[in-house]
Amino acid sequence: MAVSSRRAMVALSGGVDSSTAAALLLQQGFEVAGAVLVHGDYKIQEAAQKAARHLQIPLYVYDIKELFEKVVVSYFLESYLKGETPNPCVICNLKIRFGFLLERAQELGFPFLATGHYARCLYHEGRRRYLLAKGRDKAKDQSYFLYGLKQEQLRHILFPLGGYTKGKVREMAQRWGLPGAQARESQDICFIRGDYRRFLRERAGDRIKPGPILDVRGRLLGYHQGLPFYTVGQRRGLGLGSGKPYFVLGWDVQRNALIVGEEGDLKKMRVLFSRENNYILWEEPPPSAEITAKVRYRGKETAAFWYNLGGGRARVEFADFPGAMAPGQSVVYYQGEWVVGGGIIEGYESEYGRMACRL
Repeated sequence: MAVSSRRAMVALSGGVDSSTAAALLLQQGFEVAGAVLVHGDYKIQEAAQKAARHLQIPLYVYDIKELFEKVVVSYFLESYLKGETPNPCVICNLKIRFGFLLERAQELGFPFLATGHYARCLYHEGRRRYLLAKGRDKAKDQSYFLYGLKQEQLRHILFPLGGYTKGKVREMAQRWGLPGAQARESQDICFIRGDYRRFLRERAGDRIKPGPILDVRGRLLGYHQGLPFYTVGQRRGLGLGSGKPYFVLGWDVQRNALIVGEEGDLKKMRVLFSRENNYILWEEPPPSAEITAKVRYRGKETAAFWYNLGGGRARVEFADFPGAMAPGQSVVYYQGEWVVGGGIIEGYESEYGRMACRL
């Protein structure tokens, strides 16, 4: 017996976005089931169960605490300890939500997995590829976190909210009486309560050592509490007590030294290098291309030239300062509404030389 193509599992947290995504699919005639991923906060499971009861759909509960620890938390810790600023949401989307959960959906006979992301997935006849586009609501667009998706994932993904604004989603949720319609959005890392520095101290305090703070000419300015507690572009919390502001430019892991400079030094960041690039718009990446790019989710989308270095690596030359380029964060490339792809920032170029965790 063939599996109906009108069946979708929805990643259900009980919040307004995932609940509205499920309700929209039901209106479109889909057979819908919810699935909640639990890795510590059981309030999410309770909220998902409440939403599923309201929607009258079955709910599958997956306790992924061990998997989440192995895949996301360990990546988060090790990235900081090797001198990078990790982006756990990108890894979670790729390996947990659209990896583990997509596999569970297909095992249960659901051809599609839907989420409440503000993005769009479309099949392009001319390119014969599934493409990823920005969500209609530019203030809520979440395509930045999804650049790592592959064709075999995109063909099975639905983003019901991609064509709506957040205001319209809340309006629909209220009209339909959905639980969580007025819930506040969480902006924090989902597995950390409070300051991430405390989390690092608790989990890896013996591997974090204080050291010198140096300016770009090697002069000693003060001492830091541990390199993982700082990120490129950071201004506050350096404890230098000087009359002029300093910004973190990078660090020398060998000397356990934090490198700082003035604002003018920071804004000279115009060239970055990235690794582990994934391309959605292109089947085979060209030698070079004109793009726009973002180096942070809330960063400025800036015009740039992209160059293929081979082996999954790229060089990006920006027309203007796009924001602090922190190794470990994601750089995402766009052409208009389309997501070209993206990769992990491994370092940047400055007049002082190549910086990638060291000067």
